[in-house]
Amino acid sequence: MRHCREISAGVLALAGKLILAAAIFFTGLMPLAAPAAAASRIKDIADIEGVRENQLIGYGLVVGLNGTGDSLNNAVFTRQSLQAMLERLGVNTRGSNLKTANVAAVMVTANLPPFATQGTRIDVTVSALGDATSLEGGTLLVTPLLGADGEVYAIGQGSVAVGGFSAAGEAASVTKNIPTAARISNGAIVEREIDFALASMTSIRLALRNPDLTTARRIALAVNELLGQPAASPTDPSTVRLILPRDFRGNIVDLLTDIEQLAVKPDQSAKVIVDEQSGIIVMGADVRVNTVAIAQGNLTVTISESPEVSQPAPFSPGGATVVVPRTDLEVVEDGGPKLALVREGITLQELVDGLNALGIGPRDLISILQAIKAAGALQAEIEVM
Repeated sequence: MRHCREISAGVLALAGKLILAAAIFFTGLMPLAAPAAAASRIKDIADIEGVRENQLIGYGLVVGLNGTGDSLNNAVFTRQSLQAMLERLGVNTRGSNLKTANVAAVMVTANLPPFATQGTRIDVTVSALGDATSLEGGTLLVTPLLGADGEVYAIGQGSVAVGGFSAAGEAASVTKNIPTAARISNGAIVEREIDFALASMTSIRLALRNPDLTTARRIALAVNELLGQPAASPTDPSTVRLILPRDFRGNIVDLLTDIEQLAVKPDQSAKVIVDEQSGIIVMGADVRVNTVAIAQGNLTVTISESPEVSQPAPFSPGGATVVVPRTDLEVVEDGGPKLALVREGITLQELVDGLNALGIGPRDLISILQAIKAAGALQAEIEVM
């Protein structure tokens, strides 16, 4: 009886192994699941109305340069700015001939972050305005930074950091990056805040960075599904208007935090971007073509001249030295594939493979795509940069 039980246990164990092996085998035969559609957060494809940066600009002087500043005879604005600054400090230089080369006039730019408060520090960029050769080792003097309304929003000052250098000798010179552009980390202090009452708003607008009707509708649907009510609606391809529910009045930050984390699959129109200057071609995933045959060939004609000098025999009467022309003409036609058939409804990968089969370069590919579009077989928009 014990022997029978051992046999039954062995049979059951063997059957379990066979079932497990069969399950693994059939699982291997099953097709892999299709990857999930690429989705992006609303935070990455749309901006919230009013939450944006503001550009600031200012004019100032950089001092302490090692003879690499503006030549005051050529840069009149640098001389006038230097004289005005010295007069404010009680030094009269009117009528004197200034010859310093350690000062450079610069333009100072910065971006004022949204909701920046007084005392906040921001980075600034300094760019030479005159004929200075380098800003290395310089210090920016107090420079007011103005907004588009002419008001001062920040004050910049500090030692500049240059990411390049320039060195020259009598017969050679070397320059790396741009030594006349520099940056000051935390080089400006915010003096004025931009008033924007986000918490008191009862409705907001989401601005799509790439306007599209389908994407705007998907964003509205995702927001309405989150809130459980039709609070969001697309007003145009680039705007989704959201009316705040009563539960979130005065607590808009929590609502926007939840909304910007929602995943939405952006839609895009079929488009081919062409940069003829650099030969760059970018094609969207939805580009399609109808059935079309493409022929491409290169014809090279080479002409070389090798004239020869012909001299008369010695002591020949009336002889003269003449130049006899010799022309070599060669015609070469590329023997690669000349005709390819691109079938209807192919994917982007198949289109690229079919065009690459012709063995053509990017610039020839640009002409082919334009010809396919002219024939009405390319179902996409071609945008030439």
